[in-house]
Amino acid sequence: MADVNIIAGHKPFAYFKPIIESQKFSGFSPVLLSTPLCYKTNSNPLKLRNNGRRTWVIESVAEDKELAPPKTNHSDEARKPLLPNGSKILKASSSSELRGGDDDVKKMSSRAINASIVLGFGTLAVSKLLTIDHDYWHGWTLYEVLRYVPEHNWIAYEQALKSNPVIAKMAISGIVYSIGDWIAQCYEGKPLFDFDLTRMFRSGLVGFTLHGSLSHYYYQFCEDLFPFNDWWVVPAKVIFDQTIWASIWNSIYFGVLGFLRFESSDNIYKELKATFWHMLTAGWKLWPFAHLITYGVIPVEQRLLWVDCVELIWVTILSTYSNEKSEARITKDADSSSSSNPPKE
Repeated sequence: MADVNIIAGHKPFAYFKPIIESQKFSGFSPVLLSTPLCYKTNSNPLKLRNNGRRTWVIESVAEDKELAPPKTNHSDEARKPLLPNGSKILKASSSSELRGGDDDVKKMSSRAINASIVLGFGTLAVSKLLTIDHDYWHGWTLYEVLRYVPEHNWIAYEQALKSNPVIAKMAISGIVYSIGDWIAQCYEGKPLFDFDLTRMFRSGLVGFTLHGSLSHYYYQFCEDLFPFNDWWVVPAKVIFDQTIWASIWNSIYFGVLGFLRFESSDNIYKELKATFWHMLTAGWKLWPFAHLITYGVIPVEQRLLWVDCVELIWVTILSTYSNEKSEARITKDADSSSSSNPPKE
């Protein structure tokens, strides 16, 4: 009972110490007593086993989490351009190829339309000029036909000026302004038949409706304004032309083109204000020398034809100024709208 009391009083080493000291065998090891020691110290082998099993389960779950792929959102999957089988890439490439094919078809069709229009009008004009004497060709040689064609065309033009001067000058200005805008587009880098047909039509419409008719009355007004034959009349007409009339006509051309592009009056005024001085000074590099011939040599009725020949260069400058400012403003508005409204993620 004393031993039991000692064990109950939690003094195990007092119980085992005499045994260890008294019985010292050669092959004895205290490890043999480790199990009673553990048992006597109220340790639970099942608890240790459960702890080991719990630790093994936790480690296996952690490894499974590392091996399992992370969950992704459907929006993230939609943003990814690549899939394991590459199906998205094939779909995107096929759609882009279809869009590229549609663009190529549109470009080819527009080029064909432009080429047919240019070649059609060119063929009509050349045939009219070359066949003016077709009623009298009987018995003529080819040399006689080519010799009299320019002279008879000039006679026909003078007759048109006498019968319908305003209509004849409007037609000439419309043709010249259309060709001038075409030259401007080619100068800007567009291919020969890849020009903007709407833009060329706008410029030709302004030349036909306004330049021909207004120029007809302007040159008559200028003669009435300076009814003298002195030496200073020609320089005075050139100065008046390159200050008053050039300012009026440049503003008309720029403003009407803006309205034909369906731009607001505020934008037209701002662009005209920004380019007015540049256009006026650009004209001073060309027109004073040309108008020395206009007012010094050419008769009043023939002045518009000479001026329209020089207008091929001037319309190129005017059209380039007008459309560059419009395209720059459109690009700026698009950039500002895209920056103010960023794409939603």
